[in-house]
Amino acid sequence: MRTAVAETFQALGDPVRTTIVDRLARSDATVGDLAAMFAMSFQAVSQHIGVLERAGIVTRHREGRTRRVQLEPVRIEEALTWMESRRSRLEARYQRLDEVLTDLAGDTPSATENRETS
Repeated sequence: MRTAVAETFQALGDPVRTTIVDRLARSDATVGDLAAMFAMSFQAVSQHIGVLERAGIVTRHREGRTRRVQLEPVRIEEALTWMESRRSRLEARYQRLDEVLTDLAGDTPSATENRETS
């Protein structure tokens, strides 16, 4: 079973889609505006937007004759929360490792001194 976080990372794993998200972070845009940013067909850009839409990262809505695309930051925030929790756990593990290494380094000189005085 795929999680929302996995879908978010998969959707953002393409440079075209990350460029689209970067652009939408500034303001909403039409599909045509987004397509004009790339040397690819309108249909290809629309398919990339579809991937982002299925992942819940963007929404499309009709305004008159145009289709506007809007960033939905909730999924990105969920992915950020997931990464932060992993980072916090990793930092705690590194802190424990640093403490163990410090203790071992503290023991080493005294053991060396005991051998030298014997």
